[in-house]
Amino acid sequence: MPVMLEEIRRVNRETRVQYALMFIFGALCIGVAFAPLEETIRITTVGTLFGFTAGLWVSHLVQVLRRAAEAKKADVTGVSGQ
Repeated sequence: MPVMLEEIRRVNRETRVQYALMFIFGALCIGVAFAPLEETIRITTVGTLFGFTAGLWVSHLVQVLRRAAEAKKADVTGVSGQ
């Protein structure tokens, strides 16, 4: 467990915020799924919370891919001297 916490502390602030929001919305999604609410309200709320969670996840993946592409471009331009 301490290794995982160390890894989380090493990532930048934006990534930590995304992870925290994904965890919060995911936990809320699970909590609402078992809440004693009317079925239509529960389904709508779970779907909305899951949509937020999935949107954050996709945003995080795009961010990671963008950083990787920029790093690759920097490596290529640094080697070729252009």
